[in-house]
Amino acid sequence: MMPRKLTNYYWRLVSLSLCLSIFDLNVIESCASSTSNSGLPQQFEQFETRDRPFWRACTPHPSLCVCQPCPFTMALPTSLTPFSFLLSSSLLAHLLLRIVTASETELLLQFKDSIENNHALSSWNQSIPSCSGEKSNWPYVQCYKGHIWGLTLENMNLKGVVDVQTLKELPYLRTFSLKNNDFDTSWPNINNLLGLKTLYLSDNKFNGDIPAQAFQDMKWLKKIHLSNNQFTGSIPTSLTSTPRLVELRLEGNNFTGSIPNFQHAFKSFSVANNQLEGEIPNNLRNMPASAFSGNEELCGAPLGACSTKKKSPMRIIVVVVLVIVALVVIGAVALFILRKRREQEPTESTENPSSTSQKKAKSREASDEGSHRSRASSHGSKRDMKLSFVRDDTEHFDLHELLRASAEILGSGCYSSSYKAALPNGSVLVVKRFKQMNNVGKEEFHEHMRRIGRLNHPNLLPLIAYYYRKEEKLLVTNFMHNGSLAVRLHGNQSLEQPCLDWGSRLKIVKGVAKGLEYLYVEMPSLIAPHGHLKSANVLLNESLEPILTDYGLVPVINQDLAPDIIVMYKSPEYLQHGRITKKTDVWCLGILILEILTGNLPTNFIQGKGSEWSLVNWVHSIVPEDWSKEVFDKNMYVAKNSEGEMIKLLKIALTCCEGDVDKRWDLKEAVNRIYEVKERDYDEEDNSRSPSDASEVDIKKAHSSESYWRRYPAPNCIFPKPRGLEPNNEVQTNLQQHFPTEFMHQIP
Repeated sequence: MMPRKLTNYYWRLVSLSLCLSIFDLNVIESCASSTSNSGLPQQFEQFETRDRPFWRACTPHPSLCVCQPCPFTMALPTSLTPFSFLLSSSLLAHLLLRIVTASETELLLQFKDSIENNHALSSWNQSIPSCSGEKSNWPYVQCYKGHIWGLTLENMNLKGVVDVQTLKELPYLRTFSLKNNDFDTSWPNINNLLGLKTLYLSDNKFNGDIPAQAFQDMKWLKKIHLSNNQFTGSIPTSLTSTPRLVELRLEGNNFTGSIPNFQHAFKSFSVANNQLEGEIPNNLRNMPASAFSGNEELCGAPLGACSTKKKSPMRIIVVVVLVIVALVVIGAVALFILRKRREQEPTESTENPSSTSQKKAKSREASDEGSHRSRASSHGSKRDMKLSFVRDDTEHFDLHELLRASAEILGSGCYSSSYKAALPNGSVLVVKRFKQMNNVGKEEFHEHMRRIGRLNHPNLLPLIAYYYRKEEKLLVTNFMHNGSLAVRLHGNQSLEQPCLDWGSRLKIVKGVAKGLEYLYVEMPSLIAPHGHLKSANVLLNESLEPILTDYGLVPVINQDLAPDIIVMYKSPEYLQHGRITKKTDVWCLGILILEILTGNLPTNFIQGKGSEWSLVNWVHSIVPEDWSKEVFDKNMYVAKNSEGEMIKLLKIALTCCEGDVDKRWDLKEAVNRIYEVKERDYDEEDNSRSPSDASEVDIKKAHSSESYWRRYPAPNCIFPKPRGLEPNNEVQTNLQQHFPTEFMHQIP
């Protein structure tokens, strides 16, 4: 037998465990923290009130912790029997089990272990907690008040089974994304994650039917993206009972049946390219037709009207029989007429030889006319093959006019071919022909091009129009007469196009940074909004302002070929871990700055994998004291007192190229550091104006003057006629001669 006083304390502790097991565990945590040095009698000094037993678990300061009312009352026994001891012990064990639950960090590690090919998550480990307040210590994890709020595991080639049971133990999880991975299982039981607000499972290989009640009780869901998977069966009807849903993307699957009667005010909705049928619900008829395209059996606005009559099988059989009979009769009549004409031909020939020749001529004319009609019909069937313009501030032209324009090839590779085309109205354009753009469907390609067309910034080359065909695509932009930064850095120089001085190079770097900053703001959903940043994709205008091109195209490039083509796939994080991050474009920017400052092509430093990465090693191999003499481009015009700022920019470039992604700056930090670099490098008598403020005409005049050569050392430039600027005396061709025959056969 226990002493009576100790027995009372024991039963009070049991009562507290019952109360706390029902309510929030945070209560006992606050009580424990406020009385860590108190004895048992002090901790449970007052357990009950007259009216409500076990109302609060009191400490020496009762106001610090309050237990909510328990829905039961219990008389405290004065003695402890074996049965009561077992019962109370089990209750205490239940309480301790709730306290000693797995931490969220351990849960994430458990989830990671359940996924195959999880190399991209190698930095997740037990030594560092996943969250510290609002800060996430692990990549791809979003935190809120020390809890895991979001998981964004995109573009990692993850596969296996989605362990929803583990994720269920994360009470604060609100957003979950597995976009663009390699999961090929059936529907995961997402309805266990009742607190989710956004769910992104697009671009995987999830398959099978989704249960009708898959989204039941998920009242907080706002965005659901399941596009480009292999789901079958009907669209889950439980989607109609998600009151906050504003985005639903189901395109590119194999859903069948009719569209549920949604009553939501969707901001984004698509069921394109499925096998749906029936009439489109009234509440969805304000959606664009593209949201329903690729479903042959769908009807109703915004598609064609539904047929009011159903043809019976018997009626169809009757129609088919009548058509066959009619064809037989027509054939018999035609044979009879032909035989009669043959019988009459000798007589007519004997009586009037000239009439026979006239008939033959008329026959040829009729044949020619029929051929003409056939060609016209073929032409009509191709009218839908036209350019799609994305801007209203340019004069429109048709595809046929563009292909007949005089043209010359600018460059060709496995990724694309570029042509300069001059239209009759004087406009000079660049037509880029892509063969490796089959990563998305037609509608998604159109939407992505329209999104790029809406971009508007002085340092971006605007897209004018595009042409879609399954096998290849055309993108049309303006022609920049000053060429690319790559040609300016590495091509033959001349007095018309002198070597770039320090001020001009700094101006180019800052312009590139501005363009990248704009892309990151306007295209936040892309992990690397440019993705293909290199000197050949930086064009220069007359004032040497940089113009970025080939931006935002990574999502539509074939993913099996992209690693051999696109610059971002040369980054250390992809070569080592097979992943792309928000800082990958920063690495590309750092490599570009090194190329601008050193004058060396990154491809000159190929040493196995990661050619551009070796350029960083080359700079690091030179001691900093010798950077001014050994690293910087000897063809770069440099005024006195510029060295400090040049070295500052070089250090910025090296930090942008940091191999450890966690140590690398994000884009905002990199851009701010670049903006801080000054020119401030001219003699006092000339400090009122710097070369980067002057036009190219001013620079040409200055470079050709005698005083300029006295101030600056003569650069090691070669001065033949500049390539690409002299008149082209070769025979001009038109654009269509550069395209294959099978492509031209599709053009009217």
